[in-house]
Formats: sequence, C-alpha cells, structure tokens
Amino acid sequence: MTETATRPWGAGAATGVGSMPGEDARETARTVTGEVGDFPFLPELPARGPGADMVGRSAGMLVDVYAHLQPSGWRIADRPGMDSRRARSWLGEDLDALEEFTQGHTGPLKVQATGPWTLAAALELRGGEAALRDPGACRDLAASLAEGLRAHLAEVRRRVPGAEVVLQLDEPSVTAVLTGRIATASGYRTYRAVDRAVVEGTLGDVIGAVGATGPAGTPVVVHSCAPDVPFALLHRAGAAAVSYDAGLLTERQDEQIGEAVEGGLGLFAGVVPATGNASAGTPAGAGPMSDPAGSVGGVRTLWRRLGLPPQALAGTVAITPACGLAGADPEYARRALAHCVRAAGSLARDPE
Repeated sequence: MTETATRPWGAGAATGVGSMPGEDARETARTVTGEVGDFPFLPELPARGPGADMVGRSAGMLVDVYAHLQPSGWRIADRPGMDSRRARSWLGEDLDALEEFTQGHTGPLKVQATGPWTLAAALELRGGEAALRDPGACRDLAASLAEGLRAHLAEVRRRVPGAEVVLQLDEPSVTAVLTGRIATASGYRTYRAVDRAVVEGTLGDVIGAVGATGPAGTPVVVHSCAPDVPFALLHRAGAAAVSYDAGLLTERQDEQIGEAVEGGLGLFAGVVPATGNASAGTPAGAGPMSDPAGSVGGVRTLWRRLGLPPQALAGTVAITPACGLAGADPEYARRALAHCVRAAGSLARDPE
C-alpha cells in the first residue's frame, strides 16, 4: 500500500460527521471535545434555523456571491442580506465555542463545508432553477467557495494554532449530479447528468485550492452518506479520504475502493446509526452500541475482501457515525461519539 503524507489522524482515530442536535454551541463543543478529544470537529447545529443548516452555512462563506432564503430554498442574490449575516454570526458563535474548548489542542481538527456540486444542486439562480443547470454558475460557485474556505481555514488556525486542520467537503448530492437525478424546480424532470470529468475537475480545483493552505497543506475528506459513492473519482480529484455510510456499501464497489486505498486513500467508515433516542426504553448498553468490536465487524470484512494487509487497517480507516447526528437526541449523540471512539480502539487492537 502507498502511504499518504497528508493524514494527520493516527491509528484508531474516531470523529463525528458534523451536525449535532440542539442549539447551544458551548454545550455541544463541550460534548464533542469531551467524547472525541483526539480528533474533534466544528459542530453544526441546524436546529437553530436557516443559516445554521449545511447549505446556509456554506452560502455564508462564499466570497462575492450572496444567497437569500426564499420559500423554495436558498437563492443567489446581488448583495448580502440578513440571512447571510445570520449564517456568518452563527459560524462565529460556533468558532468561539470551539476555541474555548480546544485550548492547547494539538493534532487533527476537522471542519466541514458543503462541496461545490451539492451547493450547485441546492442553490437557486434568480429564475428559481438550480445553479447546476448553468456551467458558468457552477464554475463561479466553486471559485467563490474555494476563496471562502481559504479564509475560513486561516481563521480556524488562528484560533486553534496547534491544530492540524482537516477539511471535510459534504457532497451527498454528487452521485445524483453524476447520474442526472437532481430534480428541477417543477419536479417534473431532472437536470442533465454532469460529465464525470467536469465533476472531477471542479472538485479537484477546490481541493487543490484549499489543500495548499498552510505549511503542511490541508487534507480534504469528501463525505457522502448516499449510496454509490464514487470513491475512484473522489480519489482522483485529490481527496485524502472518503467518508461514507458503511451500511450502504455493496461488493460491486470493492474493486474501486481497493485500488483507491492501495493508492493512498483513507476511509472514514460510518458504522454507528445516526439517529436514535437514548431514553426510548432501550436498556443502557443495548442495541447498536452494545458491542464496539461488532460495530466494526463490517470494516474488517471489507478489508479481508479487498485482500489488504491487516496491519494497515487501523491507520487507514477512521470511525464515525453513519451521517450527521442532528436528528438524534443529545444523549444519543453523545453516546454515539463515545461509541465511535471505543469501536476505533477495538479496530486498532484487533484488526483481524
């Protein structure tokens, strides 16, 4: 296997995907740093409302491109307004909380933003259709996003100077973009599939632009909790790792995953259910979080199918929930993160 020099997380790593339940930034930062302190992440709290959601937060990061909230969703506008100011305000609040609870932190720290293709599928042009329909708008969005992300990463480094910052680009729509399954505004048809080379090239441009930030570069993880994640394409675009829902993998993806991993790609395996209620009558320790070793059994099985050396497993695969935890209750979210840490430890101790 080829090792990658841009992987700051070590063997037995665990972290979260991004979103968390609730509206209290300080309490959430306390939970995140308490449960995944070796690999914390900047939480997103969409329960606060528009602008705290995945798309709204990233729209607020754009440079010289603005978005207002309409009944149908986020729409590109000529000038900044209340919605974009609110998004930036909440991001600042989240950064304040993270800074408070990561004093002295050294090592990996993950931040998340919506990737260029999911953003193009979600943001509307002035006529109400998605930016995805306009290749020029897609290019402008990607360039604006890259510039905004460079500033965001610099701010994170300023606040947590010991951190080795990892950027996660959330691309849950990338497979639908590639296969022409993004619905138009009317809902009666779909936008034309975007050529794979164009998708790869645009992602590569954004990853290249932000991956050069900082003295040691910024590893970029691409996350999708949708089926049929295009591992090979994301690897060629420059992703250091791909984050996915392990329950959605199929054996027909083995070949591309194996080749990408042998080429240096890391994996963020989502093995813990993203939704649950810790007080719904399930006895403590029961259910999907009762056995850390069992939670990563599928990861070991995948590794054996790929024919990869067991000693490389724990250093290549980090453990996460299957997706963001915003739909869970706070206690379940806390337990899910803690369980990811235990499951990753199990994988490190016994990769076979």
